[in-house]
Amino acid sequence: MDTRQLETFLAIIQRGGFAAAAKEVNLTASAVSQQISALETDLGTALFDRSRRPPALTTKGREVQAAARSILRIVADTKAAIEGEDVGGTLALGALRTCGTNILPQALSQLKDSYPDLRFRLAIGQSEDLMADVVSGQLDAALVADNVAVPPGLQWTLVFTEPLVILLPCGYPGKNLEELARDMPFVRYGIRVPLARQIDTEIARLGITVQQVMSVNTMSAVVGCVQAGLGFAIVPYAALRGLQTSSLKWFPFGATPIHRGLGIVQHPESRRAKVLKRLSELLQLGGNVTDDREHRHHDDA
Repeated sequence: MDTRQLETFLAIIQRGGFAAAAKEVNLTASAVSQQISALETDLGTALFDRSRRPPALTTKGREVQAAARSILRIVADTKAAIEGEDVGGTLALGALRTCGTNILPQALSQLKDSYPDLRFRLAIGQSEDLMADVVSGQLDAALVADNVAVPPGLQWTLVFTEPLVILLPCGYPGKNLEELARDMPFVRYGIRVPLARQIDTEIARLGITVQQVMSVNTMSAVVGCVQAGLGFAIVPYAALRGLQTSSLKWFPFGATPIHRGLGIVQHPESRRAKVLKRLSELLQLGGNVTDDREHRHHDDA
């Protein structure tokens, strides 16, 4: 048994099958099967029920899953201690798409000033997937929203909050959601993500019916559709950071303005605790929404 086998084993669980795991660990499907067969031989037990599609963990496989995560974490911590990688090496981070294009890169640039030997690997995805990668040890930490449950064994620390805003073309005179829903189509952000469910829940609570023009799976595309005059949208403030927004205006969403929290999720005893604490401080500074800017656009609306 070696750590590569354990990494492959966890990749199969995470990605839902042998073929998907092969892409993750950069092996052929047959090599993945050979590694798992060798691991099962060493342990003297079957880890997967291969009669099911996709293969399901056996009872012993679930026990090995927890042990594999612990072993790989111990190995990583030992290497870091020997090589001094707590402030060097590669920091593997995950982030939501809205944070990965502006807020997080700026914080990483500042973090590099404090830790010049540090390198970064950044994964962009949805909160649930990113947290699963932190659980499995593929990521050191992730910047995720507070609208999903945190898996056992991880801790989530709030970094900053940001408002959800109603976004519309600058020339449109609408001043509230009810007017917009009556007169303009609604550009909906990916209906299967937690943020979209949060928005839909509040719209329903307000008793407002929207006329949908399209569903878009990236926030930048949502903003682009609004800029093109295709309708209005509801987005987190992060979607507007770094954009030239002279063609847009916005105002708070919700009877009481709704905010979402963004925070760092990590293992409580992470070997990167010192670096992640500094990253959290930088994100907090960069994530604050300036009242003057928000109110100026609110007044324009």
